[in-house]
Amino acid sequence: MRALAVSVLLATCAGAASAEGAADVPYPAGYRDWHHVKSMVINQGHALYDAFGGIRHLYASKKAVEGYGKGKFPDGAVIVFDLLEANSADNAVTEGGRKVVGVMHKDQRKYASTGGWGFEAFKGDSRSDRAVGKDAATACYGCHAPQKDKDYVFSTLRR
Repeated sequence: MRALAVSVLLATCAGAASAEGAADVPYPAGYRDWHHVKSMVINQGHALYDAFGGIRHLYASKKAVEGYGKGKFPDGAVIVFDLLEANSADNAVTEGGRKVVGVMHKDQRKYASTGGWGFEAFKGDSRSDRAVGKDAATACYGCHAPQKDKDYVFSTLRR
């Protein structure tokens, strides 16, 4: 099921944003100065490799850190998924170019149809070239919906 959701994300990443609500998920300026939640390398052979292969870092705004602690995220919480190419050489894996900056932005009223979260992905290093747009419900929320008991969030805060 998760692989299907990832396939849907890849298929919709070619679309542009224009639907109500989709274009207003802002680029998370300064997110690399936020709380680092965790990092993960997804190698070839992993079920999510085609969509998310590489090095991924998760960052949380102050309100999102609060949400991780309480299990319920307040409006204004932002979680960022920073996906970079993984370069291997000399028995080391290093960050390559940025593939995408994925954003979850909590606003119960504005994003009521997607569990209170606005979803967007910004291509590469662009702060304006959107990959999800009006397809957030199928591209992102569809995969996050089974996490309803965790306020639609997969990650946990590493302390």
